[in-house]
Amino acid sequence: MGTPESHESSPRRGPVLLALRYYGRELARLRLLTGPAMLFPALGNIGINYIAPLVVAKLVGRIAGGAGTGFAATLPYVLLFAGVLLLAEALWRVGLHCLNRLDARGIENLYVIGMDELFAKDAAFFHDNFAGSLTKRVLSFATRFEEFVDTLTFSVFGSLVPLLFGSIVLWRYEPLLVVALLTLITLTGLCVMPLVRRRQALVDEREEAIAQVSGHVADSLTNMETVRAFAAEGREAAEHRSRVARSRLLMLRSWDYGNLRIDTLVAPMSVLTNALGLLLAVTLGGGEHGVEAVVVAFTYFANATRIMFEFNQIYRRLESSMTEAAQFTALLQTPPTVLDPPAPEPLRSASAEVRFEGVTFAHGGGKPLFEGLDLIVPSGHRVGLVGRSGGGKTTLTRLLLRMTDIDGGRILIGGQDISRLRQADLRGLIGYVPQDPAMFHRTLRENIAFARPDATDAEIRRAADAAHVTEFADALPDGFDTMVGERGIKLSGGQRQRVALARAILRDAPVLLLDEATSALDSESEVLVQEALWRLMEGRTALVVAHRLSTVAGMDRLVVLDRGRIVEQGTHHELLAGEGAYAKLWQHQSGGFLDEDPAPSGATPGDEAARR
Repeated sequence: MGTPESHESSPRRGPVLLALRYYGRELARLRLLTGPAMLFPALGNIGINYIAPLVVAKLVGRIAGGAGTGFAATLPYVLLFAGVLLLAEALWRVGLHCLNRLDARGIENLYVIGMDELFAKDAAFFHDNFAGSLTKRVLSFATRFEEFVDTLTFSVFGSLVPLLFGSIVLWRYEPLLVVALLTLITLTGLCVMPLVRRRQALVDEREEAIAQVSGHVADSLTNMETVRAFAAEGREAAEHRSRVARSRLLMLRSWDYGNLRIDTLVAPMSVLTNALGLLLAVTLGGGEHGVEAVVVAFTYFANATRIMFEFNQIYRRLESSMTEAAQFTALLQTPPTVLDPPAPEPLRSASAEVRFEGVTFAHGGGKPLFEGLDLIVPSGHRVGLVGRSGGGKTTLTRLLLRMTDIDGGRILIGGQDISRLRQADLRGLIGYVPQDPAMFHRTLRENIAFARPDATDAEIRRAADAAHVTEFADALPDGFDTMVGERGIKLSGGQRQRVALARAILRDAPVLLLDEATSALDSESEVLVQEALWRLMEGRTALVVAHRLSTVAGMDRLVVLDRGRIVEQGTHHELLAGEGAYAKLWQHQSGGFLDEDPAPSGATPGDEAARR
């Protein structure tokens, strides 16, 4: 099956065109820089490679024609030659000044656009792609803009515009020169294009292999503690060597194809063009055009030959920039499944009642987990979701957050269908604490304030006090300004969970979702944090997922889920008196947690994960 990214389609015409559209929009948006950045170097090339030789040709023709060669006769040509070169240099400098700013502004804009596109993706997208590979692709999407624009400026626009100027001048001397030159260039292009298309397929494979290397590196480094715990450094290093070796082979195949096949074809065509230019120049030298035409024709054909010689390098630079950009835009062609409605409703009700009405849902199009599920959580009520793993407890919280969409039915908060709200508005109503809280590689203060960036230091401190974060924060080297490390690696599991609780407290949202919010806490800390949670839940609608039944025994109502069905609901005492599923779970508690039953016959670990 391969890694998740192996299912992505290789960048082909569609993603490349999409990347070109993004780059083209930036060039159009920054047109006040684009115009001079591309035009002035081209004019400078015309001055250096075409007008200056033309001045020399005029001077040589004058001398060959027997005109005077004294200082007075030669000085105007020399001054004109020097003036052309100075003007060309000035144009180059102004063009480079504009080009530098065009590159910098374009890269900045594309960084922002790339991240905006990723932020618009849903949770399923990030489950299917390596974070390291996404990082490489979004960075390449932005930074390759510089190589793309520079190649257009110097190698494409800077060569074709002067070549057009040269063709007009050659036509003035002899139309046959232009016909011969353009014919050879066209023939070369027609012969090369099939090879270019084949090389593009090889480059696609190469870039995919490089992306796989980046993804594996990020995956291994992110999970380095697990790698070390299982003494798997050797295995991971061997896997890395294998991936790198494959990318090396694909690199060589694509490079060799370009150097051995494309260059092998272009080189003789370039020599033929140069030879033809020399032949025609000498032939014309005996005619009415004289030595001036010989110099002009030979020089201009030599310029055209140089462009042909550089074709493979020009193509490879464009190919490299567009292929890497297309690696990112290929991802954008996978549409998100969770979208904001075209005309979202504004939040209307102050009520925080939560309703699941006839909800049907299946993971990945498989067998439905929920079929016609109905559940009402009145505003201000605290409901515990309990049951063995695979019952659907965590899935309910994800559906309420719209991390994924239901297949049928409705979910309402305050009487409003959540699918008709902006996702940002919906999630603004909810304070969420997951079982494995994520931390940013930022300060402890920033991690807490992530729930509400405009919070004051006093508000952050109060939330930290309530979640018992202050107890360990004050002992850290820099207190609340301590960097917690990637994914909070410098904090213990219990400390990370307290930080997540502080976020929820600071969020001050009307609906609380707590998914095993105290599972990583020691017994003493749990007692303290539970007190804070009970205070936090007062007056709020709360759905609390728990395996440790003692943590939810005081809830207003308990809902027992089993394989997507509600099998019982009521208070702790009512359910115990009923001697049903909940009572059996309570009796089977071991150390405060539920004993897990083995997976059903024929089920796989993936099936169990899908039922969570």
